[in-house]
Amino acid sequence: MNTEDLNIAIMVAELGSITAAAKRLDLRNATANAALKRLEKQLGVELFIRTTRSLRLSQAGEQFIPQCKHALSILEGAKLQGSNTSELISGELKLAVSSDFGRNLLLPWLDLFVERHPKLSLNLSIDDRQVDFYRDGVDIAIRYGSPKDSSVYGFKLCDVPGLLCASPDYLKQYGEPRSLDELKQHNALLYQLHGLSHDLWEFTHQGSSHRLRMHSNHMCNDGDIVRRWCIAAKGIAVKSSLDMANDLIAGRLKVIMEDYRPPVKELWLICPSRQLITPAVRALRDDLRNHCTQLLSQLKENGFLKAYNGLEAT
Repeated sequence: MNTEDLNIAIMVAELGSITAAAKRLDLRNATANAALKRLEKQLGVELFIRTTRSLRLSQAGEQFIPQCKHALSILEGAKLQGSNTSELISGELKLAVSSDFGRNLLLPWLDLFVERHPKLSLNLSIDDRQVDFYRDGVDIAIRYGSPKDSSVYGFKLCDVPGLLCASPDYLKQYGEPRSLDELKQHNALLYQLHGLSHDLWEFTHQGSSHRLRMHSNHMCNDGDIVRRWCIAAKGIAVKSSLDMANDLIAGRLKVIMEDYRPPVKELWLICPSRQLITPAVRALRDDLRNHCTQLLSQLKENGFLKAYNGLEAT
């Protein structure tokens, strides 16, 4: 019987909702629901009575949940006596991360993380393609977008606004677009994955959704190259605000058409198995959340996220 499943069941019982429990534990609803079904199957009883409008403990659940809380409390105490946190954060982390985020943000953050935990070693894979945990031999991955596979486990790190950016040199030479019709006349710097170019740009403007098919003479399957092209005045790009943060703050890039908002993406840390959610992974999750929160707050303070004033940093 897995302690993660037990903790999920306890949280569902306390909050009276699978959705609320999943949000509190940074899990997807499908993951929390699967954990409950797995636990009920192992016990051979239903712990919760479910209807379309409510969820409550069954008679078996009312007996099991308090005993479960007590048992987990004893187990946690034994863990604390057996070793301290710094000793637990050790071993090898095999981590996959996307190109732009990995090279320009994550690397210095990881350096600091390893300095604080000298018993930890890193094995880093930087690639924009979709990760295959078993083929690639990695334990965890950091990717934009909520994982669609219900068999994986993940932690949401933050919401990341998208931004439409260009360099001051590009805007000086070609002018700054003010509308979608004007934007369509400019050269787009496109990200390409599996041979498909992301040339259909989506925006929200004054509550309405807009889609624009862009033309380009610069396409690449490496997000970092798209960012470098943008700095080099080769065109206009839609990118994650995190990926562009340092360039925006340094003045190498400028946000344009601020009232037209590209979609907000979620940044996730995902694992293929519950057994791989080690103390080191949890510590890294917390560390990355702090870094992302600070950087997004810095972008807000500098006025780069004016159109996203209602968005929380985490």
